[in-house]
Amino acid sequence: MAEKELKSIIAHLQSLKPNNLSTAPSLLSRAKLALLKLDALIPSSKTSPAHLELAQTVLELGAFASIHLRDTDSFTRYYQYLQPFYSLQTGSKHGRGKKGGNREKVTGLYLLLLLSGGDYAGFHTVLEGLEGSGEESEFIAYPVRLEQALMEGSYDRVWGETKGERVPSEEFGVFSEVSCADMRAMKALEGANKTAQVLINTIRSEIASCSERAYPSLPISNAKNLLFLDSEGAVVQFAHSRGWVAKDGRIWFPEQEAENAAAERDVVSASGAVIENTLGYARKLETIV
Repeated sequence: MAEKELKSIIAHLQSLKPNNLSTAPSLLSRAKLALLKLDALIPSSKTSPAHLELAQTVLELGAFASIHLRDTDSFTRYYQYLQPFYSLQTGSKHGRGKKGGNREKVTGLYLLLLLSGGDYAGFHTVLEGLEGSGEESEFIAYPVRLEQALMEGSYDRVWGETKGERVPSEEFGVFSEVSCADMRAMKALEGANKTAQVLINTIRSEIASCSERAYPSLPISNAKNLLFLDSEGAVVQFAHSRGWVAKDGRIWFPEQEAENAAAERDVVSASGAVIENTLGYARKLETIV
């Protein structure tokens, strides 16, 4: 009975469209309960290959649904649930070392999630754990290319990779979807579950941090191109989210202004000390003469 119910739920989940997943969480909860009844939610050597295959299918569908729902915490849990299944060599047709299969796809999405959060150490830990398995898959190669471009500071390459045909699947494209509304939402959710975390925001944040250190200010028109934003209004919104000041057609970086002011005060102070010391030496010379 549980197996029949599980197959029915899987069919229902597979029929859902990515833009209509409101019922997915409840369906997945029912599926996991059915797996518990079959003693297949946590795999073991005693679990039948058929039940292993069903369980892995459910968990992979849960992982993909979580990505479309922008629920990164849920996706991370599904990724962790799937690791024991991927470790078992049962010959299952679902992601068992098959090139381009769901194992590589789920792992690639997790790598992209780590990259989006700036967790480079975690990224390389997962990559090293693959030990050559699946590295030729486009699902793995895609986040690796992005990470290399980020490390080189080639943000235009990263931007190009997130567009159109270069994205290996619809789920990967979710990480490239961003708007100013997303940025405001992420700011409001700081310290909470950041389900709107996306790769483009990470790129913009890195560019913004470099700009703050390199310039006291930038023309808004230049900042629009530099930050890959669609309009000058979007630049102003982004500036406000970073605590920058937009005035007179320019973006001013307060931290840089404060540093420049402090540097000027140091120069004035140092100059005053030099003048005072010079006068002191002159007085001593007059006394000697």
